[in-house]
Amino acid sequence: MNTAAEQQSFRLVVVSAGTGDPSATRLLADRAAERTAALAAGRGNTVTSSVIELRQISADISTALVSQLVSPKLQQAITALGEADGIIASAPVYKAGPSGLFTSFFHVLDNDLLIGKPVVLAATAGTARHALVADDQMRPMFAYLRAMTVPTSLFAAPEDWGDPALNKRVDRAARELVLLMESGFARKIKDEAWQSYQHEYGSAGGTEVSIDTGTDLMRLATGGSAAPPPGPGPQDVR
Repeated sequence: MNTAAEQQSFRLVVVSAGTGDPSATRLLADRAAERTAALAAGRGNTVTSSVIELRQISADISTALVSQLVSPKLQQAITALGEADGIIASAPVYKAGPSGLFTSFFHVLDNDLLIGKPVVLAATAGTARHALVADDQMRPMFAYLRAMTVPTSLFAAPEDWGDPALNKRVDRAARELVLLMESGFARKIKDEAWQSYQHEYGSAGGTEVSIDTGTDLMRLATGGSAAPPPGPGPQDVR
């Protein structure tokens, strides 16, 4: 347990793609968030939680997906994730996969936004046949984003809500999240190893290396010709 002088404060962001109010997807995420806060408090730390309800910004996500235009509401969600010390990402399962709303939101994010951030993956469905969706489909997407997903994923079908085994998994995932947040891994990566990552143009939050606008490719991208215009010949000099 930390002493008062060592007390840490963490920002936890819950991303819920549930479409109901309330939704099982949000309820599972809330259960994990509450357990995370309780475990952190027991170790002398505090957790401040906020929630991104994707159903409330679904139109903004669609616009960004097809036009790359980011609305103020979507930017607020992105900023919250960028400042988060930990994330709980919860999705309903449709057609044997996480909902399109959930995946679309993470598709429009900056590829560098979640590097090293600890994430709990959670999924809900109407049948236990979808129990592996979090590990089989959600985990690879977060691996691409270079997030640090905790080892324990969460899944709840209707019959799971009264099963003590679900609470045990929530406890385990929450504990893993707390320990990863306490480690400061994401912050250390950004402070000590950021330049060792390959940052695509426009994806490093303003920290990408300078771009050479004089190359053929960049001239074409800005509407010019591939080769620079020839200089004046001797007969053209006045």
